[in-house]
Amino acid sequence: MSNTKIAPSLLAADFGNLQRDVEMVNNSAADWHHLDIMDGVFVPNISYGMPVVKTINQYATKPLDVHLMIIDPDRYINTFASLGTTNLTVHFEACTHLHRTLQAIKDAGMKAGVAMNPHTNVNLLEDIINDIDLVCLMSVNPGFGGQSFINNTYNKIRELKSLINRKKAKTLIEIDGGVTSKNAKELVDAGADVLVAGSFVFKSENPTKTISELKEIAG
Repeated sequence: MSNTKIAPSLLAADFGNLQRDVEMVNNSAADWHHLDIMDGVFVPNISYGMPVVKTINQYATKPLDVHLMIIDPDRYINTFASLGTTNLTVHFEACTHLHRTLQAIKDAGMKAGVAMNPHTNVNLLEDIINDIDLVCLMSVNPGFGGQSFINNTYNKIRELKSLINRKKAKTLIEIDGGVTSKNAKELVDAGADVLVAGSFVFKSENPTKTISELKEIAG
C-alpha cells in the first residue's frame, strides 16, 4: 500500500519552541499537524485550547487535523472552523446525536472525523460510516502521551476496513497512540491510512529523519 499519511502530534512538541516545531513539521515529509484538544473532563488531562491552535495555524502550512477529546464538542465546531481546522474529529462516546454533529462539521466547511476509544466496537459505525471522512482509532487510552500500544487495534482496523469496503465508503482510518517504526508497517498492512505519532517523533534525536523513516516504512 502507498500514500499513508503521517500526522505528528503536536501534544509532544516543545511548547517553549512551538513555532520551531510547527515549522519542522512543515518542512518534513509529514502530511498533517495533529492537534489533541483535551478538557480534563472527557479525558483526565488538559492540553491546550483555542489561543494555541490559533498560533499553530499562523505558522502551519499543512492541514490541521484536530482531535477533540472533550464533552459536548458541538459547542465549538464553528470556533475550530474559524481557527483554520481542516479535519475535525469528535469522540463517538461524547456525541449523543452523532449524525447531527457530523453534518454540522461539514456545514462549517471541514472534514468530519469520529474517534473511538479502545473499548468501543467499530461496528457501531455501521449506520453512519458513509457520513464519516475519517475514523480515528485510539490505540491507547486517551488522555496522556507516551503510552503503550494496545494490540487488539490490529483486529479493529481489519474489522473497520471490512465495514468501509462493504458499505463502499471513502472513510480513512487513522491510528492514534503508540505508533512507532516497529508497528507502522503492520498497521498499514491491516488497513490504516493515517498514522499519528507524538513522542516517537518529537522525543527522537532527529524528528525530521524519524518522520521520513515512518513515511518510508508505512509506504
